[in-house]
Amino acid sequence: MDTMFFGSKSEASTRLLTQPMRVIETGVYRGPHLYSHTPMIRIMVDLGRLEDWPTNRISGFSDRLLAMLPGLKRHGCSYRRRGGLVKRLEEGTWLGHVAEHIVLELQTLAGTRVTRGKTRSVKGQTGVYNVMFAYKHEEVGMLAGRVALELVNALLPEELSGVQGLDLIAEASGDFDLEARLNDLKRLVRRSGYGPTTQALVDEAERRGIPVMRLNNGSLIQLGHGRFQQRIRASISGRTSLIAVEAAGDKDFTKQLLADSGIPVPRGVVVRDVEEAIRAARRLRYPLVTKPLDGNHGRGVTIGIRDEAMLRFGFAQALAEAKGRRDVIVEQFFDGRDHRILIVNGELIAVAERVPAHVVGDGVSTISELVDRVNTDPRRGDGHEKVMTRIKVDALVFEYLGRFGLTPNSVPASGQLVQLRATANLSTGGTAIDRTNEIHPDNAEIARRAALVIGLDIAGIDFMAPDISRSVRETGGGVIEVNAAPGFRMHIEPSEGSPRDVAKPVIEMLFPPGRRGRVPILAVTGTNGKSTTARMLKHILRYTGCTVGLTSTSGVYVDDQLVNPGDATGPRSARMVLRDPTVEVAVLETARGGMLREGLAFDHADVAAFLNVAEDHLGLKGINTVDDLADLKALVVETVRRGGTSVMNADDPLVRSKAKRAGGSIAWFSLHGGAEMPAWLRDHVEDGGMAVVREPGDEGGCIVLYKDGRRELVVRAGAIPATLHGYAEFNIANSCAVIAMAAAHGVPLITIRSAMSSFQSTYEQNPGRLNVHDAHGFRVIVDYAHNVAGLAALGNVIRGLRRRYPRTIGVISIPGDRRDEDIRDMGRLSAELFDELVFREDPATRGRPRGEVMRLLREGALEVGQSSTNIHLIAGEAEATETGLVLASPGDLLVVTPTEVEETWRQVINYCPYKAAAPPSERLVTVT
Repeated sequence: MDTMFFGSKSEASTRLLTQPMRVIETGVYRGPHLYSHTPMIRIMVDLGRLEDWPTNRISGFSDRLLAMLPGLKRHGCSYRRRGGLVKRLEEGTWLGHVAEHIVLELQTLAGTRVTRGKTRSVKGQTGVYNVMFAYKHEEVGMLAGRVALELVNALLPEELSGVQGLDLIAEASGDFDLEARLNDLKRLVRRSGYGPTTQALVDEAERRGIPVMRLNNGSLIQLGHGRFQQRIRASISGRTSLIAVEAAGDKDFTKQLLADSGIPVPRGVVVRDVEEAIRAARRLRYPLVTKPLDGNHGRGVTIGIRDEAMLRFGFAQALAEAKGRRDVIVEQFFDGRDHRILIVNGELIAVAERVPAHVVGDGVSTISELVDRVNTDPRRGDGHEKVMTRIKVDALVFEYLGRFGLTPNSVPASGQLVQLRATANLSTGGTAIDRTNEIHPDNAEIARRAALVIGLDIAGIDFMAPDISRSVRETGGGVIEVNAAPGFRMHIEPSEGSPRDVAKPVIEMLFPPGRRGRVPILAVTGTNGKSTTARMLKHILRYTGCTVGLTSTSGVYVDDQLVNPGDATGPRSARMVLRDPTVEVAVLETARGGMLREGLAFDHADVAAFLNVAEDHLGLKGINTVDDLADLKALVVETVRRGGTSVMNADDPLVRSKAKRAGGSIAWFSLHGGAEMPAWLRDHVEDGGMAVVREPGDEGGCIVLYKDGRRELVVRAGAIPATLHGYAEFNIANSCAVIAMAAAHGVPLITIRSAMSSFQSTYEQNPGRLNVHDAHGFRVIVDYAHNVAGLAALGNVIRGLRRRYPRTIGVISIPGDRRDEDIRDMGRLSAELFDELVFREDPATRGRPRGEVMRLLREGALEVGQSSTNIHLIAGEAEATETGLVLASPGDLLVVTPTEVEETWRQVINYCPYKAAAPPSERLVTVT
């Protein structure tokens, strides 16, 4: 855990702050993010008047805090040693930093240990901090964040106390009480956490580098990505047969199948009323067992029944626990010790002897008091949350004690062992002793065959034997039940004996040696060109015959099928691709917004491209400078795994400056090859490094691959249709990046060459990117140039084509959340490129007054000499596009930069010049 502060605190001492502490916003990073690769929760806090009050100025604060949470004394903080936080408290640190440590300690006390945290001051906002901390369960982390701020507030003197906005973090009931809040956290951990079996499987998968995705609020887990994924729910796997589960659930049918296969099982019958049970008992003879036909976890099971009264009690208990059919099994009682044998994929993995719940007398305490004492063992919890379950004194305990003339109020003699139940299930408070190394080969083979006969890939065999080290064919005993979804906790942490790694064989069964758990992830980021690059790459990969999942600004695609339309450049869409069971390779366009909102959807990329950085989206979410933006986008190449490749733009100084953060090896791409190649890049290729460069020549030159000291011609730039015969230089750059990514992924050059030669910048292949329509007597280009850098790149194409057209018309806009100067720059550049301008703005002005975007665009155009008579301000997108179409005459060039690409393209191709709308002068918007 570490804390860093930026900027001086001196100004705080001269300010008069009167506002209380306030929560401004919260966020959850579910993957690698700007501040860390560890998933974290972020709480932005304005300390208000507390900015002037570090801990060393608040009398008694630190002592009271450490008394309430003594575990904080272990926190190393920036000193990275025990007691480091205490030293920081003494020296004086700010309360946002204190809250960070409190929330980590609270989660640990609740049962989910986490240790990573950061507190960062927000640049340009004195007293405002991002408090960030790791979490295991999102709901638990959020509630712990609220409790931490409540605790800080509770420890402040009255004149400094007060905190606003806590409900932005999590809801909580009642006045603040630390013990009550801790209990709330513990309950939330029990509700939202994994059970021991699921946790063991998740931990093993993560140790092997297999991605883990939780699919619901329970225990349904996806292990792996795409077509390599496997699913589990506790110890039920995606390979577990439904027929086998249903067979195991019908205990009478199970016995029939096992008996028919020569496996020793107790004789028994199924009865529906108590009188039928009594008649069956006469035939089977005592001692007997009663249990529900479809029960589990030992619920409703009564063993060692020796008379009719006990039989009536046992029948009633079984009937009460029956799930569907109200049928009860009455069967012979196998005398001996109760064992659970775990079989995975037809192999014996572990054996545990289960000991019924019991207490040992001290000559003073009652049985109830002894039970309470046993339940204080921290290893015991409710249900399956911990390795052992708390003992509950219920009707079955009363009945069993009554067999020996005891009650819960009896006082056993010192050292006397009192068994509380006949059954030994851990779910009723039993304990386990590991017997894996002691089982007789005959018994092991019987258990193994039982699982195979039922057909379960993961099975828990309930096995009764007087001595597990001797064959039951000699001693008597056999298989009592076969269980689907067996619990692992008795094997993971037995009360006695060696723990067994039972999760490993399950994961090895699902992911045998040589089987992959991940699909290759190829990620693309940058300010401009992401969509075209991602689509080009998908096009190449489709030529290899694999199923490609793509996220882009136009939606999520699997192969060429649009499965989810809309802007799909964030982590939610990436997860959609990674969850798809048909996807073999993922191409993920990765935009700024999703990274800021919740981080990345993947922990590692195989190949990642950092295309460029330009001024866009500045002043939003703490990204105030273009260098801030470069830092954020560098996160994508930072996640490239060892052995992977980071593809980076050699022509962009800001991209080059982030090379040290890139993972794997670096492949550079550049438009300056041949004699223009920089010396440092030439050294790189001469040392065997990879680079894809454009070398000068006609129609945009040639694209060349350097790899392992060899030079290979890939394709003429002009032969790639998307470059418009080499005029679209930005698509030459995108092509270089794509070729580098494909080559790094191992695609043969002949495949790359063939695919690139067939990729066109049509609406069908690359919607909204340099789409050309020539059907109206004038040329229309539809391109999503939504920022100055994008329009400048498009402008190079327009300049190259301009001599062919007598007049150029631009329908231009820019999102309202850009800075005023960015909007004016867009207007200036537009005036330089077009003879006539139609400025528009979207209905969603992103916080600006209606008409302000158009006014700023107009100001920029007028500043560089554009005539006001050639500027048209149209509010709506469809109306502005229609105006541009009406203005265009035969031979003109019309450029439209849309927000809604599909609607705009449809409007362009459906336009009929003979049914045009009113001239633009009748539909202008007055802007003051």
